[in-house]
Amino acid sequence: MGDLVVKDNALINASYNLEVSEQRLILLSIVKARETGTAIDATSTIRIHASDYMQRFGVDKHAAYEALKNAVHNLFGRQFSYSIMDAETGNKKTVKSRWVQKIAYIDDSAILEVAFTIDVVPLITRLEQNFTSYQLKQVSQLTSKYAIRLYEMLIAWRDVEKTPVIEISDFRHKLGLAEHEYKAMNHFKSRVLEPAIEQINKFTDINAEYEQFKSGRVITGFQFKFTHKRNKPNHLLTERDLNTPDLFNGLTEKQITLFANKLAHDHAFSSQFAEAGEEYKDVEMRLIKKLAEPEFVQKYLKDLERLGFKI
Repeated sequence: MGDLVVKDNALINASYNLEVSEQRLILLSIVKARETGTAIDATSTIRIHASDYMQRFGVDKHAAYEALKNAVHNLFGRQFSYSIMDAETGNKKTVKSRWVQKIAYIDDSAILEVAFTIDVVPLITRLEQNFTSYQLKQVSQLTSKYAIRLYEMLIAWRDVEKTPVIEISDFRHKLGLAEHEYKAMNHFKSRVLEPAIEQINKFTDINAEYEQFKSGRVITGFQFKFTHKRNKPNHLLTERDLNTPDLFNGLTEKQITLFANKLAHDHAFSSQFAEAGEEYKDVEMRLIKKLAEPEFVQKYLKDLERLGFKI
C-alpha cells in the first residue's frame, strides 16, 4: 500500500491523547483527504468505509464497525493543542482546537463521514516545508496509542536518526498524559515508554532505543536514537508486491517529497501531468502519494532520472 500520511510538524509536536482506534481514523482520514488529489477545506467531507479500516489495520468486521461507531461519540469531543509563530507579532502562540467539526455514521452502510476543523486542514494539506511523512502501514500494527505518537516524534528526525533531549514534562505533554497519570517513573517506563519502544522495534521500519538524562538522581529527560531497517521483507506485502522490482530501496520517503517538488516545478513533466487549474502545491501534494506507487515510478522513471534520481 502506498498510503502516505503527511503532517505539519506543529501537529507532530502537538499535545493530544487519542485512543488507538481514534488515531487510526485520523490517519486514515488524512490519507483519504490526500487521495482526492485536490485541496480540501473545512467544508469537505471525507468518507471512510469499514472495509477501508479492516484492510489498512488488519482487523475483523466487528472491530472496524465498533471503531467507526465509537468515533461518532468520542472523536467529536477530542481536542489537541499546538504552538506556532504568530504572523503579526512574531511571538509563539498556543492554539487549542478540536480535530473535527462534524462527524456522522451511516449505520446500514458502515460509513463514517468526517469534516476536519479549519485549524486541522492546513496542517495536513497545505504543506510546503517543515512537515513529516510516513507510510500508513508503518503504524498499522501498533496497538499502543503511545507507540503511534512516539513513532511520529522519532520519524520527524529521520535525517539524523536521533532526537534532541526531550524534557520529561514536554514528553508527557506531547503524549497527552494528565498530571496524575503514571507519575512514578517506574510506572511511566513500564506502562508507556518501554511497551511503545518494543512495538516500534517489532512492527515498524526502525529500531529505536533511548538514553535517560538525570539531574542528581532524578530523570529529567530522554533522547531517542534509531536506525532504519534495511531490505527487511514486510510480511504484509502481497505476492504481487514481492514480484515487483523494489525501486524503493533507493527511493526513501525523503526522496519522495524531494522529487514530488522537483517534478511539480518541472515544466516538461507538469505540462503532461498537472490538471487544469492546479497550482504547484496541489500537483506536489498529489505527487507525494503517487511516488509511493511502484507502477507510477516505473512509468515516469526517465523523468525522475533526468531530475537526478538513481536506482
